[in-house]
Amino acid sequence: MFAPAQNNLARFANWDNFLAVLTILVIAYACLFVPNFLTSFNISQAIAGASERALIVLPMVLLIIAREIDLSVASILALSSVCFGLLIQAGMPMFPAIALTIVAGGLCGAFNGALVTRLALPSLVVTLATMAMFRGLGYIVLGSGSINAFPNAFLDFGIGNVPGTPIPWTIVPFLILAPVFAIVLQKMPAGRRIYAIGGSPAAARYSGVRIERTVFMLFVTSGAVCAIAGLVYAARLANARANNAVGLELDVITIALLGGLSVFGGKGRLTGVLWALLLVATIRNVLGLLQIGGDAQGSVIGLLLIGSLLASNAARQVFERVRSAFSYSHTRR
Repeated sequence: MFAPAQNNLARFANWDNFLAVLTILVIAYACLFVPNFLTSFNISQAIAGASERALIVLPMVLLIIAREIDLSVASILALSSVCFGLLIQAGMPMFPAIALTIVAGGLCGAFNGALVTRLALPSLVVTLATMAMFRGLGYIVLGSGSINAFPNAFLDFGIGNVPGTPIPWTIVPFLILAPVFAIVLQKMPAGRRIYAIGGSPAAARYSGVRIERTVFMLFVTSGAVCAIAGLVYAARLANARANNAVGLELDVITIALLGGLSVFGGKGRLTGVLWALLLVATIRNVLGLLQIGGDAQGSVIGLLLIGSLLASNAARQVFERVRSAFSYSHTRR
C-alpha cells in the first residue's frame, strides 16, 4: 500500500499538474467574469499575441536544460525581421527571402554558440553582449525607420485565421515545431544527451557525449527559430524595424522558469512550459481586457514568477515531509 500511496502523492505534487489546474481556474474565471473574453476576435488576438513567445520558448527550454541561456533571442528576432524587410525591399521573391532570413538567424545563433563552445565563455555573458550587438546591427543597416511594404500573401498570413476557426495562421509554425521539440527532448538520444549535459557535464563528457557540438547546435537552433519568430512578428504587425520585440527575452525566460525548468539545468519538461505559456498568455489577455497597461502586466507576471518559485519550494518541502512520514510508518510496520 505504501508504494501506490507514494505514487499518488507524487502525481498530486507534480508541478505540471499544479500549473494545469491553475491555468484552468484562470480561464474559468475569465470566461465567467471578464467581458468579451470568449469572443472569437479576442481568442484569435490572444493566440496571435503569444505566437512569438511560443516559438522562442521551444529552443530556450533545451538551452536551459543543458545549463545554458540565450538572452539575445529578441534581438535576433528584430535583426531577422530587418533582414527580411531589406530583402523584400531589394526585390527578392518572398520564399527565397524567408529562407535567407532563417539562415541569417541560424548564423547569429552559430556566432553565440562558437563563443560559448570554442572560447569557453559563459552563455549568460556572451548573449548579454550579443543582445546589444544584434540589435545594434539592425539600427546600422536600417536606422530608426521601418519597412512596411510586404507581399500580400505575407500580410495575409499575419492577419488571417485558419479557415473556419479562430486560430490565427501565425501560431501554425509553433503547432508544427512543438511536437518536433517534444519528441526530440523526450524520445530521442539527443534529448537524453541534453539532460545529461545539464545534470552533470563531467559525467556526460565521461560517457562520451560531445558537449561542445550539442551546445553549439542548440544555439544554432535557437537562432533559426528566432528568425522564424521574426518573420511571424513582421507579418503580424506589418513592419520590420530594429526595435521590434524589446524585452521579449524576459517574458520567454519567465515562461520557461515558471514551467518548472531549473536554472541549474538537467530538469524540466516541455509540458509544464506549455502550461506556463498558456497561463501567461491568458493573464496578459485578461489584464488587457480589464484596461491594465503593459507595465502593470509585466509587474503581475514578475510577481507570478516569484510566487510560483515560492510555491514550488513549499510544495517540495511538504512532499518530502509527507514522504518521510510514509517511510517511517512503513518501516515501523
